[in-house]
Amino acid sequence: MSKEQTKPSESLVQDLLAERRELKVAVERLKLELADAGANAGGPDPRLRERQEEIERLRYQLASARAEVTRLQEERDELRAGIQRALAQLSSEA
Repeated sequence: MSKEQTKPSESLVQDLLAERRELKVAVERLKLELADAGANAGGPDPRLRERQEEIERLRYQLASARAEVTRLQEERDELRAGIQRALAQLSSEA
């Protein structure tokens, strides 16, 4: 193959450069449209506040449930220890 056959033609290069310029313009136009759409959106989603309140409520419920579980585990352990002491007393008396 000669060098001329491996080089792209001048018109192909010019076409690619023109397409590149068009794409750059399109990208900038879309960036402007995106910024405009964001500005016209009116701020954060109104449901966001409700979701944050729901999350806080659920976190409080979770913390309460964990505290209740801990309390019940301690109570269970105390009862188990009391039963073991009672059984030990019964065995020593027999």
